[in-house]
Amino acid sequence: MTKQADFKRRVRARMSKTGESYATARSKLLAEQPDTAAQAAEEWMAAALHVSNGDCTDLPGTGLARQVLYWRDVLHEGPVPAVGPEALRQIRATFLAQEGVDDRAEGARMFLDRDQTLAANRDGQYVLWFEADLYDQLQIIQILDRLAELGVPAARITLICIGEHPGIARFGGLGELTAEQLRELPATKACARLTPAALQLAARAWAAFRAPAPDGLGAIAATRSGELRFLGEAFDRLSREYPSTRDGLSLTERRVLAAVADGAPDAGAAFVRAGAREMRPYLGDDWCFAMMDRMANAPVPLLQVDPAGRPVDRGSGLRLTDTGARVLAGGADQVTLNGIDRWIGGVHLRGRHVQWRWDDGTETLVRLTEAT
Repeated sequence: MTKQADFKRRVRARMSKTGESYATARSKLLAEQPDTAAQAAEEWMAAALHVSNGDCTDLPGTGLARQVLYWRDVLHEGPVPAVGPEALRQIRATFLAQEGVDDRAEGARMFLDRDQTLAANRDGQYVLWFEADLYDQLQIIQILDRLAELGVPAARITLICIGEHPGIARFGGLGELTAEQLRELPATKACARLTPAALQLAARAWAAFRAPAPDGLGAIAATRSGELRFLGEAFDRLSREYPSTRDGLSLTERRVLAAVADGAPDAGAAFVRAGAREMRPYLGDDWCFAMMDRMANAPVPLLQVDPAGRPVDRGSGLRLTDTGARVLAGGADQVTLNGIDRWIGGVHLRGRHVQWRWDDGTETLVRLTEAT
C-alpha cells in the first residue's frame, strides 16, 4: 500500500508539472521505471550453468551467461551402450579417435571434464540451449537423464529449443543467430521451465536409445510433449537409419545414392542435395563422406569414386555402379550383398542378416526371422 500511495503522489506531481492527464502521466512514469522482473530474470540466468551443443553459438555475447558448457558428441554415430558413465566416456572417446574426428586430441578427458562441470553445479540452475534436430535431441536426453541422476529438480532446469527462426528460410542452428537474437529467445515460447514429467520422458528416451534392441524407439517416436517438443520427430528419424526391408539402405544412404543418380557430380554436391531432403539437417559433411566411402569400398561397391584409391572428400567425383543403381531401384539388398557393421545407440547391427529393419510400408521397425 505504501508503494502504491507513493506512486500515486508521483503521478499527481507529474500532472501538476506537465499538465498531462492522470492516465498519460501514469503510463510515462511506468515506462521510466526499471523492469525489475526482467532484471531478476537476467540475474538468475547469469548465475546459471548454460549448456549448448557447440561453441559456434555466441552465448557469452548475450550477457546472459557467465558459465557455458559445450556438449560435444555426435551420439547418432557409433556405440552408445547402456553402461556406466566412466565406461561410456571411454567408449565414446575411443570411437571418435578411431574415426579421426577428435581434432582437439582431448580424448576421454574432455568427456570427464564435461561431466564433472555438469555435476558441480547440481545445487544451481541450468539453462539448456539446443535445436530440434536429431543431433541435439540426443544430447538433450543425455543431459536431462544425467541431471535427474544427480537429483536436480526439474524446476531448476530451463530448456530453450527452437526448430526455426523468423527471417531464416531454412534454419540450420543457433550458430546462425547473433548474440542479440539469442538474447531474445528466453522471452519466447521456445523457453520452458521443465517439469518432472519431462525429466521422466527424457530418461525413458535415453534408456530406449541405449538398449541392445530398438523395440522401445517407436513409443518415444509416438510421444508428444509440450516441453520436449521435437523428441518424437527425432526418434522417428533415428529409426529410419535402420536398413530398410526394401533395399537394405538407411534413409541417408538412399538419399545419397539418389542425389548421385540425379546428377550430383561430386561428394560435396551429393551431401548438399541429400541434406536438402531432410526436414532438419543433422549430419555433418565428414560423416556423410565417410558413409560414401563405405559404399564405395564395400565388397560389392555401390559407388565409384574419382580419383580412386583416396578417401572421399568434398571434391571426389561420384557415380553409381550398376549394383548401386540396382539397389536404389529395390532390385537388390545392400545388407545381403555387403553386410553391415554399424552401431545405432545401443544396437550393434552386424553381418548379412540383421534382426531389425525399417519397414517403409508400415513406417515401423520390424523384427525379422532367419527365414525372412
